[in-house]
Amino acid sequence: MDTLHELQATVAALTAPGKGILAADESSGTIAKRFDAVGLASTGEHRRAYRELLISTPDLGRYISGIILYEETLGQAAADGTPLPQLAARLGIVPGIKVDRGKVALAGAPGDDITEGLDGLAQRLQGYRKQGARFAKWRAVYNVSDELPSRLAIRANAEALARYAAICQAEGIVPIVEPEVLSDGGHTFERCAEVTEAVQHAVFHALYRHRVALEGMLLKPNMIVPGQRHAATSVPAVADATLRVLRRSVPPAVPGVVFLSGGQGPEEATAHLDAMNRSGPLPWRLSFSYGRALQDPVLKAWRGDAAQRATAQAALLKRARLNSAASTGRYDVASEAD
Repeated sequence: MDTLHELQATVAALTAPGKGILAADESSGTIAKRFDAVGLASTGEHRRAYRELLISTPDLGRYISGIILYEETLGQAAADGTPLPQLAARLGIVPGIKVDRGKVALAGAPGDDITEGLDGLAQRLQGYRKQGARFAKWRAVYNVSDELPSRLAIRANAEALARYAAICQAEGIVPIVEPEVLSDGGHTFERCAEVTEAVQHAVFHALYRHRVALEGMLLKPNMIVPGQRHAATSVPAVADATLRVLRRSVPPAVPGVVFLSGGQGPEEATAHLDAMNRSGPLPWRLSFSYGRALQDPVLKAWRGDAAQRATAQAALLKRARLNSAASTGRYDVASEAD
């Protein structure tokens, strides 16, 4: 099998109808904040036990096609000694890996950030592949105001995302390209749409320059929502604006768009995805790659208590099932009460 066919086979598994991706790639710092919110210390064993809880949820493979792992998790094993990537694969879930090294301030562009991690990426990918990873994720973030992001930030992050994607494909790894226009702040719904369209245009121009095969990648964008300090808008408005931006900036050769939840509540993220999938035929499969919108109910149920493991797994399975329905336009809000 040549490289492109191998990439497309992985993409086909990740975009299987009625399935989405579980983002469980929180850095040590981020998961410490999540644990702290439920009164749990972020020890290595707690992190391992929590990730095992997620991955070993019975029947999760019915609704989840892939799981994005943090580097620490990729090397961890379940209590019975099974490497966690193997545990996922046994459930029919493709293991993936977050490969960026986080954001830093972008020199010469006050208020903007750039994502690091390209140095040595090819060698790291070779190691991750040996550990079972078949896809990767790189997140670029864009702060929003009347002036931000600058043109420099848009171009610099687009170049970094494209370089990352090209390196991944050269190593036989499917890249998930994640340009996230942040919902922090008080910007308007219209400003989010304007920035997101500019960002996505720049990203796909850069992908073309770097000769990235669009058929062998996935896009993980934000939805069009106002800043968190601005008044919310309706579900139909979010769906319509998000699709309008995608149609203007994302080539139909891209097989799938897997949305991030970006601070939305679990029910909100599900409703928005469902509304988009009810809009009629689209050139891409629209699904989810949610972190908090899948995990928040799980952490609140578990809180580090082994006796609550089954309850926590039931909470994950419920959210996965509801988002599975939303990915085919069949979500019923009444099922939230089940």
